[in-house]
Amino acid sequence: MTEVTRTIRIGSSNGLHARPAKLFAQAVKDSGTPVTISKGSGAPVNAASILGVISLGAEKGDYVTLTADGENAASVLDTLAELLTTDFDEA
Repeated sequence: MTEVTRTIRIGSSNGLHARPAKLFAQAVKDSGTPVTISKGSGAPVNAASILGVISLGAEKGDYVTLTADGENAASVLDTLAELLTTDFDEA
């Protein structure tokens, strides 16, 4: 299996707070692929954990790094990257 990494800029105007974190973590769970997310030099956390995602304290414009391992890792990260660049607060 190949590990795939993407660095994404947070698009939500309030960062990864409760609503975007919940939507993102649910999408990770639904993908069935193990994914971690990290910010800066911080330790990676399980991206399927809402609390883990919120604990990063990622704000609008911050960069986060997603890492996935598995057969569909690249397509899963493409989908998750799209979620992270969306401003959920505009909806």
